Amino acid sequence: MSKVYLVGAGPGDAELITVKGLRSIEEADVILYDRLINRELLDHAKEGAQLIYCGKLPDYHAMKQETINHFLVKHVKMGKVVTRLKGGDPFIFGRGAEEAAALREHGIPFEIVPGITSGIAAPAYAGIPVTHRELSSSFAIVTGHSREGREEAIKWESLAKGIDTLAIYMGVGNLPYISEQLIRHGKNPETPVALVHWGTTRNQETVVGTLDNIVEIAALKKVKNPSMIVVGEVVKLREELQWFEEQIAENEAMI
Repeated sequence: MSKVYLVGAGPGDAELITVKGLRSIEEADVILYDRLINRELLDHAKEGAQLIYCGKLPDYHAMKQETINHFLVKHVKMGKVVTRLKGGDPFIFGRGAEEAAALREHGIPFEIVPGITSGIAAPAYAGIPVTHRELSSSFAIVTGHSREGREEAIKWESLAKGIDTLAIYMGVGNLPYISEQLIRHGKNPETPVALVHWGTTRNQETVVGTLDNIVEIAALKKVKNPSMIVVGEVVKLREELQWFEEQIAENEAMI
């Protein structure tokens, strides 16, 4: 039966995709995939499956959202099983809801296959739990950029005073603004901050500072996207709990 699977591919480590997500890749006649997915996952596509790249870069879209929606509808109407493969989770800053709405508008059946999002996975691979019985009882997922003219839609005071741990996506380019707003609205300037670059992959690197110096540290270390920004006292636990980057270093030393 032709349908669309809107699949979260996870944060980067190919082994973090769900069983159902992997099966959706294996069964698909057509796979539309994004830039940040692990390309190893495409090795599981069946012979003859059509692979269509839909990747986006900051300020540059390889394929507009309307075109992606059109392709999803087009291929299903041709009787094919289509998998839309997205980094992380399709409903967390992944425009999955927009695609699902377009499919529903055309009467096309679909399934949502959740994925592990980088706001949880990248900190975990850096040795940072987003919640902790003593340090953090609340956790918020926040976008680091908004549509033009909507920057203040983010409730900075609530984020600064009401949430223990912040996981901020796509925010490296706006890091000076983010740090300034959190401090201005009541966050302690000494609050620990971590930037996890290419989280859960062999290229993962983590930079740690505080709200009042992370901008300078990020510039010095030349941190770029894709990076997850983690703000909160839980970042202190990295000193004790970091494991993945140590594991990579040990493996490289053995080669």
